[in-house]
Amino acid sequence: MGIIRLKNMQFYGFHGVSESEKHLGGRFEIDLEMHLSLKKACTTDDLTKTINYESIYQIVDACVKKDKFYLIEALANSIAKEILKCQPVDTLVVKVRKPHAPVNGVLDTVEVEITRTPKDYA
Repeated sequence: MGIIRLKNMQFYGFHGVSESEKHLGGRFEIDLEMHLSLKKACTTDDLTKTINYESIYQIVDACVKKDKFYLIEALANSIAKEILKCQPVDTLVVKVRKPHAPVNGVLDTVEVEITRTPKDYA
């Protein structure tokens, strides 16, 4: 078993509850942690035996841009569902951060973390 992580991917999207979030949008930061067998990739040095990082990035980009969610929880779930639908991942951890979330106070970021397996979407 192994882990592949894509950390601090940054996208611009229109997710949130307030009108300004829906119309002006904002930055979102996303981390992925993918648990899968890396044995064949390690022994063959063959890209087709592992996850293509560019492909994963494009899936996340599409999820951030194609829909508008009120909640970053729903965005995280959409990302997990799309990745697990087409990638050989046993367990996936998705973290979505919303820097400068509109909170009445001093706050660096809000973060949601979910863990999913292919069985969650069967």
